[in-house]
Amino acid sequence: MMQSDMDIIQIISSAGLMVQFVLLVLLFFSVMSWTIIIIKWRYIRRAFRESTKFTEYFWKSRDLAGAYAKAKELGGCPVARIFRIGYIELKKISQPGPSGAAGADNVKRALRRAINSETNRIMQMVPFLATTGNTTPFIGLFGTVWGIMNSFHGIGQRGSASLAVVAPGISEALIATAAGLVVAIPAVIAFNYFMQRIRLVESELISFSADFLNIIERDILTPVKSQGK
Repeated sequence: MMQSDMDIIQIISSAGLMVQFVLLVLLFFSVMSWTIIIIKWRYIRRAFRESTKFTEYFWKSRDLAGAYAKAKELGGCPVARIFRIGYIELKKISQPGPSGAAGADNVKRALRRAINSETNRIMQMVPFLATTGNTTPFIGLFGTVWGIMNSFHGIGQRGSASLAVVAPGISEALIATAAGLVVAIPAVIAFNYFMQRIRLVESELISFSADFLNIIERDILTPVKSQGK
């Protein structure tokens, strides 16, 4: 272990209880943030990979029943999940009940609900990263202020402003500030990255939903209406 690392550990171990508590809170935020970052990165990467695979299969086959079977194999695919919901709603049109425009409206509402559900699913835990990025610098700043207060308290007790009196409190303050930034910066970067990827997923879901509705209205509902006439 390097000397600087040993010095930092020594400063933390000899810090006041309040500064140690601040560092413990920042450690909690850091562990939670990195856990969320890893989970969401893997989830979104899988969502993009399986969505690409499903859409390629869908447009090549144009077989709704086969696409439904394929969709059930891709559990981490948002596009496949909204297709399954739309397909199930579409199958109800052939049963006694709503048909034509009413049936298309039912499918449209089901797809809209599915898109909202998928967007909320992907967004889960991501706001915590924004909370971390917004709050941890101020938590670190609180530790900074507390360390400086301890420094002034030491000056008042000893009646001296020498470096030996001031240095411990200033060191605590600087470590608390640095810890707050170290926790906040990755969280902000990850939040912006995930929001950009989530917007792409949502755009893909909306685009696929619109294309799926066009296929239903053009190739399925229109022939059914023509036969009814």
